[in-house]
Amino acid sequence: MSERGGIFAGDDPFEIARAWLAEAEASEPNDPNAIALSTVDADGLPNARMVLLKDIEDGAFVFYTNYGSAKAREIEAAGKAAFVLHWKSLRRQIRVRGLTEREEGEKADAYFKSRSLKSRLGAWASRQSEPLDSRTALMAEVATVTARLGPNPPRPPFWGGIRIVPTEIEFWADGAFRLHDRFRWRRDGTGAEWAIQRLNP
Repeated sequence: MSERGGIFAGDDPFEIARAWLAEAEASEPNDPNAIALSTVDADGLPNARMVLLKDIEDGAFVFYTNYGSAKAREIEAAGKAAFVLHWKSLRRQIRVRGLTEREEGEKADAYFKSRSLKSRLGAWASRQSEPLDSRTALMAEVATVTARLGPNPPRPPFWGGIRIVPTEIEFWADGAFRLHDRFRWRRDGTGAEWAIQRLNP
C-alpha cells in the first residue's frame, strides 16, 4: 500500500503506536499515556473510564489495576476489551479492540516496585470500585496497611497487569476539511496476519 507513508508507515502496528506515543510525550501536557478503556458488564451494558497505559509490548498493550475492580471483573468475564488513545496536541488517536489476559509475573512485580511507596500502600488499602463510608475510613486503612507492611510492601495478590492482545487497531490523524486519514489493521486471531485497509473519514 504505497500511500500509507509518513506517520502511518511501517509493517508493525506496535512500532507505529510506540512512535506516536513518544511524540505525544513531548507535546501532550498531561498523561500522554491515558486511555479510555471500555468493557461490558454481565448485561452487555458498556462501561468506560480513563486508565494509564503502562507498556506497548511487541504484541500487546498493558495496563495495571486491582483485579477486584469493576473493569477487571468485567474483563475477566468477557475476555476482551477496547480502548482509545487520543492526543489533542497531535490531533491523532489510536483505537484498539482485542482479547485479554493477566500479567501476574515478574513484569507486574517490577512495575509495582517502581511505583511510589504511597501508591503501593494505596493499592493494598483500596477495595477498588467498592462502596466507601468516608475518606477518613480510607486513610485509616492506609495507616493500618503502612504499620503492617512497612516501607517495602510486596505486590498484592489481587493487583496486577491486564494485557490487551489486539485483533483490530485503527490509526487516525486529523485531516483538512475533516477529511481525516484512517488505517485499520485487522486480523482473524491473535496469531494471524494483519490485513490493512484505508477507511473513509
